[in-house]
Amino acid sequence: MENFPQSVSINMQPYGGNGAGSPATAFGPTVTSFVRPEPVPSPPDFVLWSFFNAMFCNPFCLGFIALIFSVKARDRKIARDPAAAGTYGRTAKHLNVAALCLGIVFTIIGIVLLATLYSNRQTSGHF
Repeated sequence: MENFPQSVSINMQPYGGNGAGSPATAFGPTVTSFVRPEPVPSPPDFVLWSFFNAMFCNPFCLGFIALIFSVKARDRKIARDPAAAGTYGRTAKHLNVAALCLGIVFTIIGIVLLATLYSNRQTSGHF
């Protein structure tokens, strides 16, 4: 893929056979050219995932830190700095994965512990 914008030129000829009598022929044909900007790549910023992790799944404040990096990535996207936005976005993604995995593991451990305590209380007669 090319990194420079492509130039497009349009040759606008006056209507008619030789253009006699029209004012456009006094100056010659008009050539209009413009540069079409290439679309800026938009790296993901993972703001919604980070917000979810910050609210519901936040072990060791990883979700909150991921939210900070996601906001930084969005700011860099608005500032048209895709390299920095990609770096912040990847960091936010890694923090979100770690927060989600740790949150799931802690939730499973908590459920197992509660189920074990509940079953021990029922068998010992202390309800």
